Amino acid sequence: MPRLIERIAEAKRGRIDARRSAVIVAHPDDETIGCGALLARLDGVQVIVVTDGAPANGIDARTHGFADIDAYAAARARELDLALSLAGVASSNIRRLGLADQGAAHALPRLTRTLASLIDALGLAAILTHAFEGGHPDHDAVAFAVAAAVERLERPVEVVEMPFYHRAGDDMVLQHFADVGPCEVTLPLGEAERALKARMLAAHATQAATLTPFSTAFERFRPARPRNFRALPNGGAVLYADRDWGSTPGSGR
Repeated sequence: MPRLIERIAEAKRGRIDARRSAVIVAHPDDETIGCGALLARLDGVQVIVVTDGAPANGIDARTHGFADIDAYAAARARELDLALSLAGVASSNIRRLGLADQGAAHALPRLTRTLASLIDALGLAAILTHAFEGGHPDHDAVAFAVAAAVERLERPVEVVEMPFYHRAGDDMVLQHFADVGPCEVTLPLGEAERALKARMLAAHATQAATLTPFSTAFERFRPARPRNFRALPNGGAVLYADRDWGSTPGSGR
């Protein structure tokens, strides 16, 4: 059977049997940024969202006009449900692990064990997830936890990476891999695919300002590479090094 990355790259853009596949991402809306258009082709796919999208410090909740972080998290959950319903993902295939936004890096052992158990219980053969790129601490934590969970298993699991954003000098680069290399698959999206992705992005209404810069013109994927997770990603140019996003490299936080 062709690997998932090979099915994604097929020119025909046909339906893909994804009953043994999962999209594992850090936040509600990451699924849409990374593979919103592709999701509509993935029949039976599981979507596993690690955090609830609501940082525990409450700043984002207040900024968006919510009384508390629980109300904000509930709103983000509704947005996720709407976005995934547009892509045809069954509500029974959505799994939420419930960590606080910006908290995944502080729960790596538990997160790794949880993902290993889920991957095993669901019989997953392929996973779409974050590249380790130094963009957001939760993204990098999920990239690590997926890799570590797969390593714990006694069978192969295909891992496919998606780019979100990374630092390049003083700029933030969106939807391009930080380290360009072979085997990348870029899918230019057709008119209907772009319209679907735009509707999915709009479903995440609380995140409208954040999501505006992301393109609906393409989606990118590649097979995950072996990583030294002890070294900082992107050559040490880590975007969250000077942002209050819950984790700062080298600080012990």
